Amino acid sequence: MTPEDLVEIEAIKQVKYRYLRAVDTRDWDLLASTLTEDATSAYSSGKMSYEGRDAIIGFLKESMPERDMLTSHKVHHPEIELTGPDTATARWGLEDVVIMVSAGLNLRGAAYYEDKMVKLDGQWRIAHTGYRRLYEETVRRREEKVTDSWWDE
Repeated sequence: MTPEDLVEIEAIKQVKYRYLRAVDTRDWDLLASTLTEDATSAYSSGKMSYEGRDAIIGFLKESMPERDMLTSHKVHHPEIELTGPDTATARWGLEDVVIMVSAGLNLRGAAYYEDKMVKLDGQWRIAHTGYRRLYEETVRRREEKVTDSWWDE
């Protein structure tokens, strides 16, 4: 592995981290900048699959209302392989927490993401993303109260 390879691997990490920050903060323009126009997704072992950047973002917008679904997605343990000068594959461990406020539920889970990356116009983008769950648990919220969130003023 060369120093240049390490620079490319770090750039790929930054794209994935940016993707997840965009999802959690509902920054759809930022999310669009991380995906190719023809990107595909296969969330939850392919149960929720979408073709095209607009379809992926449309699904996420519809299924993740800002104030009613508070999320935190963290990836770690990246395994990134440069498969060509402009292509790569990446695996990431995922841990996520979702608070569904009006439903009175909390979700916690772990999964492995598998991504295909491409470099377009000098920038890495996600061409495919998807995860397979190791586990997911949902528990009823009792008297817990959300005391602050991204969207509170």
